[in-house]
Amino acid sequence: MPLPVNPALAATLAPPVMEARRWLTETPLPEGLELLNLSQAAPVDPPPAPMRAAMARAIEEDPGIHLYSAVLGNPDLRAALAQRMSALYGGVIAEDQVAITSGCNQAFCATIASLAGPGDEVILPKPWYFNHHMWLTMQGVRTVALDTGPDLMPDPERCATLITARSKAIVLVTPNNPGGVEYPAPLMQAFADLARRNGLALIVDETYRDFHTRDGAPHDLFTDPDWDATLIHLYSFSKAYRLTGHRVGAIATNRGHLAEIEKFLDTVTICVSGPGQMAALWGLENLEDWLAGERHEILRRRQAMIDGFATLNGWALMGCGAYFAYARHPFDMPATDAARHLLREAGVLMLPGSMFRPDGDPDGAREMRIAFANAGTEQIGSLMHRLAAIR
Repeated sequence: MPLPVNPALAATLAPPVMEARRWLTETPLPEGLELLNLSQAAPVDPPPAPMRAAMARAIEEDPGIHLYSAVLGNPDLRAALAQRMSALYGGVIAEDQVAITSGCNQAFCATIASLAGPGDEVILPKPWYFNHHMWLTMQGVRTVALDTGPDLMPDPERCATLITARSKAIVLVTPNNPGGVEYPAPLMQAFADLARRNGLALIVDETYRDFHTRDGAPHDLFTDPDWDATLIHLYSFSKAYRLTGHRVGAIATNRGHLAEIEKFLDTVTICVSGPGQMAALWGLENLEDWLAGERHEILRRRQAMIDGFATLNGWALMGCGAYFAYARHPFDMPATDAARHLLREAGVLMLPGSMFRPDGDPDGAREMRIAFANAGTEQIGSLMHRLAAIR
């Protein structure tokens, strides 16, 4: 007799990246071509050598790094992140308005757990980051899809028509995963105003903030003295400092709401890993110039993607920024079949748009997400040659 399964988990889609990895085991690559794996954009290189050396010293010499820390995170890290955010955004963010989490995914999960329960609703622009939709499904929270159209920009007026008595939050990811687009500051303000008028939380996930094309603050939301009455801000150290395996993220919101989030964090992980928190703090204190170089390289790769797609027939680039490009494909087949066709015939692995949209959404069948952050400009050039050659 099979074990019982939570119906909410049974209704949740299987992890898309794991599905794509299975394709690699099932699909022979074309002879003479190396795999271009553009399915996931998490950094594949280790943290910079000075950070690794500092981590090694701390693991060897600091007994406290191996113990439980405060549930909401190392106080020095919380203070340093609050200081950096205040300087970047030109607002006032206090240490006790910041919590450290085991990655930005956990930051989102903890935030939703603090806001919504079964039967409640959260508005997500589509295409969406699939883990956000997966967590909402697991919690019995209804995902309300906000169409973004061909420019992938969400419309506050359209969003307003989706708000009901069960609505708890609006979620924005900028720079966007999967779309790559950056939401302009006036659009962010319009959503903040909409959320505030309707008593909703505005959850802003800026995992890829450090690779924004705009210098300085990407929006002005923190300049409002009452920002924490509406805004819940999520961040990730994983992309900034290549700490993906150490799982270090953050939440910024009001003190009272952090007390609710603390209950979730204490129950799920108790605390973030000591070495990961130590590394995030060391990065904030020592890697500003290094991170600027990382940003410059990502922007160079972004431009190579834009220039390359301009030469392709049949493909239509919808968005490109930070780690991702999102495009309409030219093949007369659904996106999942097109993704396997690209793998089999061109040695290119990317994710179909259907993984980022509701089941049966016809737009997803025509779209692909291309995670280019780990591809150098030479590899991006190779990608364009392969896409131009395949039929």
